[in-house]
Amino acid sequence: MKIDAKNRSRRLRKKLRVDEFKELGFDVAWKFADDIDGEGIDTFMNKFFDEVIEPNGLGFGGEGDKIWHGLVCTQSLGQCTEEHRSAVEKWLKANGVTAVSVSELYDVWWAE
Repeated sequence: MKIDAKNRSRRLRKKLRVDEFKELGFDVAWKFADDIDGEGIDTFMNKFFDEVIEPNGLGFGGEGDKIWHGLVCTQSLGQCTEEHRSAVEKWLKANGVTAVSVSELYDVWWAE
């Protein structure tokens, strides 16, 4: 669904999250080694947040067990960049997970 932001007030554009208030994010997925346990996953996730998510002002919402998937977007109103995508992908590939998949940037409120 495409929203035409022309002729809308700033307040309405912000409420609808369009035009200058559009939020870009990306999907991410990866697979842990079959022999990883719950403690290993917790350690990995803490490191993921400490080393790439928080320092870049990002947020991550996701779930999984051996296979994880989720959404990465900014912690405050804003847009992820290609640099954010690249940093997350590079970090995941360098930290022992496989089948890393990172989507293109998309509008997280009005994805088609």
